[in-house]
Amino acid sequence: MLNKQQYHTTGPFRAEQLRDGDPYELDDGHPIECLPSGGRHSKANLNGGVALKTDPAVESAGFDPGFTPDENNLRAPDIAVGNVPDEPGWVSGAPPLAVEYADLGQNERDLQKKIRTLLGAGTRYVWVVRLTGPRRIEVYEPHASPSLAYPGRQLEAPGILANPVPVEALYDPDAAHETALRNLLQRRGYPDLDAVREEGWKKGREEGWEKGRKEGREEGREEGELALVLRQLGRAVGQIPESEGQRIRRLGRDELAALAEALLDFRATSDLTAWLERHV
Repeated sequence: MLNKQQYHTTGPFRAEQLRDGDPYELDDGHPIECLPSGGRHSKANLNGGVALKTDPAVESAGFDPGFTPDENNLRAPDIAVGNVPDEPGWVSGAPPLAVEYADLGQNERDLQKKIRTLLGAGTRYVWVVRLTGPRRIEVYEPHASPSLAYPGRQLEAPGILANPVPVEALYDPDAAHETALRNLLQRRGYPDLDAVREEGWKKGREEGWEKGRKEGREEGREEGELALVLRQLGRAVGQIPESEGQRIRRLGRDELAALAEALLDFRATSDLTAWLERHV
């Protein structure tokens, strides 16, 4: 956390003596003052939270939640992934994944104490995002030497996150949004944006095919009805003049049905012509 300084006062204290909103953490009962974050720190923190909270495997996450592995320690990671209940008060234990942002004024001694406390309490990964100098992330795990990840690399947290996280997604808004979009699509059952496009194309093709098939059936039925009426007219009045045939082909379905009924009384082409004059 940014700008942390040892707060010199009497102690030791217990976590239960601090209230939600008090600007302190506890290290073995000794208070550590937590000062407000600068603009760069706060924006990077928000971007990283968006990228991590949306991961399909993440059920809970939070900004600056207070964890109490024991009564003498209270630690608040900038981002905690996992073990963040929707309840008031401090959270017992520690988060599986903790992210800290280190900018100007970072107290390195306090940061290392915090990392040791979290790992000792059960945190599996602590990622420290360095915002000064070359962008990089320090990865801490229990019983292992710290490692570094630079832009272009991806971070993994098996059993906590379903997807790897690009280093840039923990501070850069474009990378964070792209990562969040992938995560949100997976939460809806799509592996990526291409799968959404493919489903849209497939649905469009199927709907177009079904519409075409339906229209084809309708068109075929209408053509069949027209052919039947023309045959019946040929039997009733003989050869139909081309001009009258064109007028018949322009009839709608209702008019064609009416003609099919009326032709039963036709005896000559003049009867057909008279009917067309009245109805077309």
